[in-house]
Amino acid sequence: MNLHVVILAAGQGTRMRSALPKVLHPVAGKPMLGHVIDCARNLSPAKIHVVIGHGAERVREELDAADINWVMQSEQLGTGHAVAQALPHISAADQILVLYGDVPLLRSETLNRLSQQAGSSSLGLLTVEMADPTGYGRIVRDSEGQVQAIVEQKDASSEQLLISEGNTGIMALPGCKAADWLGSLSNDNAQGEYYLTDVVALAVSQSVAVEVAQPGDELEVMGANNRQQLSVLERAWQRKEATRLMESGVTLADPARLDVRGEVLVGRDIFMDINVVLEGRVNIGDNVHIGPNCVLKDCDIEAGTVIKAFSHLDGALVGEDCDVGPYARLRPGTVLQRTAKVGNFVETKKAEVGEGAKINHLSYVGDARVGKNANVGAGTITCNYDGVNKFMTLIGEGAFIGSNTALVAPVSVGDQATTAAGSTITGDVPAGSLGVARGRQRNIEDWKRPTRKK
Repeated sequence: MNLHVVILAAGQGTRMRSALPKVLHPVAGKPMLGHVIDCARNLSPAKIHVVIGHGAERVREELDAADINWVMQSEQLGTGHAVAQALPHISAADQILVLYGDVPLLRSETLNRLSQQAGSSSLGLLTVEMADPTGYGRIVRDSEGQVQAIVEQKDASSEQLLISEGNTGIMALPGCKAADWLGSLSNDNAQGEYYLTDVVALAVSQSVAVEVAQPGDELEVMGANNRQQLSVLERAWQRKEATRLMESGVTLADPARLDVRGEVLVGRDIFMDINVVLEGRVNIGDNVHIGPNCVLKDCDIEAGTVIKAFSHLDGALVGEDCDVGPYARLRPGTVLQRTAKVGNFVETKKAEVGEGAKINHLSYVGDARVGKNANVGAGTITCNYDGVNKFMTLIGEGAFIGSNTALVAPVSVGDQATTAAGSTITGDVPAGSLGVARGRQRNIEDWKRPTRKK
């Protein structure tokens, strides 16, 4: 079946009270429209058409891709008018699936079910039973339960307002009927808009079957018109992710205090303490322990590693049985070989730390290679930047870097070499040697401390 997807994303979202277009407000770190586009891609359509209007350039810039056709709706004259803008870009469609850019929890399984039920000759509606359908169009059925029309809230009678079955707006149009139906819409209603929902009555009048599918739950088809609703969607997404992780073998100290903002792959017997944030693509191996208030972004954490409280890892590869933190910051390009240790208040960047090597505390190591079993003392810094260019620091196997050493790159400290505490090392230190680069101490006897002037 030749399927085209049309996603309506032109609205301003005034109730968000934001300069950011509504569909770009994030859920789980991704724009709501991005979630909807990903869901549509899972259906393998011939094309995805996104109708944009308010903040069009910003929306397009944020989410542009080769499989998206951007359609401009200069005037927002209703949902029917919006879909009509996409028709000139759609040819020989068997089915047109209409989605909304602010419904991020929608599942492709639900859309597949709707699409298959409707086929190429019926009209498909996604409806939902609601405890409180206020604000939603009502599904009007006849005595035999057949759908007859959708009545918008502002046009509904008092009797129709009692109907609990609400319209999600998600619809599968038969390609052979779409142009005629959309061309027949009228704006003679309370809003003065061309409602897409009016095609239901047109289908019924032409004896076209109306097929109905429903989602797994109400939240799946919930849109966000304000920040309160956005927060409900965010929490729903996070509950789902927490459940998935626990089912995969992760113990969460508190499932309500985890935030997943990307794709997380996990092994077994992992423990995550409270307030852990996982962003981008994160891969966590077996028996990893993550302490409270840690942030992991685009990281691979291998089995048996412990990440202690308040550590921030971004673009790092951490090997087996490593010890990280607390308060460690591993920046992009950091690689820790197995059993390496990076301790409290240590920052690394483009640094390879060898097997069993230790950078225990209060140090910065950037653009560097630290050899196997080397020890980097407290307060050590690699001076890797001259204001224009970056330079490498090489620390050999078993080397001992004394506390408060400044390594001015490019520089090399050989295997089993030592630098004396407080040194500023500007030249290479040969293997097995001691490098000392500091001023000689001088003591002044009978020195008088300054006193406060009256």
